[in-house]
Amino acid sequence: MDHGTEKRAGRGLGGRTRGALLWGALAAPVVSVDQLGLNEPRSAGQQLAGLVVLAAAVTLRRAHPLPAFLLTAALGLATAPSLFTLAYGPAFAVLALFLGRRAARARTALIGFGGIAAVGTVKIAVRGVDPTVEWAVLMATLVFGAVFPWLAGRYWRQGRELAAAGWARADQLEREQRIVADRARLRERARIAQDMHDSLGHELSLIAVRAGALQVAPDLPDPHREAAADLRAAASQATDRLHTIIGLLREEGDEPAPLAPAGESIDALVARAKQSGLRITYVDEPHRPAAQGDPARRESTEGTEGAEGTVHRVVQEALTNAAKHAPGAHVTVTVTRDGPATRVTVTNGRGGEEGSDAAAPPSGGGSGLRALRTRVTDLDGTLEAGPHGDGFRVTARLPDRSAAAPRPPRPPTPRLAEARRRTTLGFGAAVATGALIVGGTFAWYAYTRTHSVLDPADYARLRVGDPRAEAERVLPDRTVADPPLERAPTPPPRGADCAYYRSSGELFTSVAHFRLCFESGDGGKGARLVDKAVIPTAQDQQNQDHQQNQEHVR
Repeated sequence: MDHGTEKRAGRGLGGRTRGALLWGALAAPVVSVDQLGLNEPRSAGQQLAGLVVLAAAVTLRRAHPLPAFLLTAALGLATAPSLFTLAYGPAFAVLALFLGRRAARARTALIGFGGIAAVGTVKIAVRGVDPTVEWAVLMATLVFGAVFPWLAGRYWRQGRELAAAGWARADQLEREQRIVADRARLRERARIAQDMHDSLGHELSLIAVRAGALQVAPDLPDPHREAAADLRAAASQATDRLHTIIGLLREEGDEPAPLAPAGESIDALVARAKQSGLRITYVDEPHRPAAQGDPARRESTEGTEGAEGTVHRVVQEALTNAAKHAPGAHVTVTVTRDGPATRVTVTNGRGGEEGSDAAAPPSGGGSGLRALRTRVTDLDGTLEAGPHGDGFRVTARLPDRSAAAPRPPRPPTPRLAEARRRTTLGFGAAVATGALIVGGTFAWYAYTRTHSVLDPADYARLRVGDPRAEAERVLPDRTVADPPLERAPTPPPRGADCAYYRSSGELFTSVAHFRLCFESGDGGKGARLVDKAVIPTAQDQQNQDHQQNQEHVR
């Protein structure tokens, strides 16, 4: 048996053990309530049938929580029309808790609650008892014994789902962060490779320009002129080979390493290009500050270094292209800083050397211009490159990204938290409804029970044959609507009008009842008492039956 099979077997064994323990805990009230005399006496067959049904409900609690709950409700309705029983009440509440814990949809549970209320109402109506008290007890039992545990189970399940969703969200954010870090690392690799291509390509282009100037020098001997031509061709070939090699290096390396001279300004870049033989006119228009109150003046200058570096790269790439495609042409570099934005324009004319490649790069640009356009776009800028007159022009505009305040991220909609909040509100509404039902039920129950008590001394003074009018002087205002007729020692006289009274005002204990039967007819006028009997409690009835059985055995 492998590890997975052993784990599943242990889990199944643990589930069966928990089910057996749960059944034992729920079966304890079923057996003990009858023994303590807190319930109407039931036969051994009825108790055994109830235990079997309870075992079936415990078995179905996980896979089929609604049928399991309805089985316990059927036991309660079969035992008492008001659903309230001490024997099956704990099982009813526990299975309602499992219903809320296991069932995902609330509609099925609500339909089940409605069905139980309807069946209980019909049973109360056909039983012929006081419907007000019985229906109030039915509703209170349904609310406190079913709805409350069900809501607690749903709250428990939603809490676990919310915790699981939080962990899943954390895992997702961690994965997204790793993906973002990987993408940033790959982009940085590509940027480093492109910077290497641009920087070294620019230097090789300047070498080619110097070699070209040396080649056309009038006082240079022919062998040296040929050497300068070879040097110029070698520089061009080195540039092409650099482009190929850098394509392979784009996926290598992890650390950023800018290759441009550290802190080199545009002035220094133009000066080095002039020293290499390029004819350049550099115009740096004075900085025009932003208007008073402009957010760009108040925000941090974070990101300016990136913008300045990109301006340097634009000028470098444009000078490289001019030296490569239009050697000997005049180049004009213009940098304008207008408030939070920087605009750079590099324009070159047509190459003046014989045999030079006067054609500039196409409008789309080569790999250098394409990478430069991506870099400018990442900074929310724009780059335009294309023919201009007889030459070529590159124009880039870079805004100051620090001028705009970052937009705060929009928090996700907490669906599970909202569902849990609705469950809490439903629980509060159920508590309020249940409190009203229980309060009204208890008040009516106390009133009917305390106003239907006949003092045992007054009962003892009543004699068969006494006029009804005299008996009513000591009788209470109300009669018992649901007397325990099954425990009556004798059946009532045929045709008699019988009334039942409690012997004590105790509310939650079983008490003896008095039965008084009067003659019927003439609307009760002139009627006399024809029978009186004491109906014992359930425990007294069991004791009497036990004594009779012993006497019969003797």
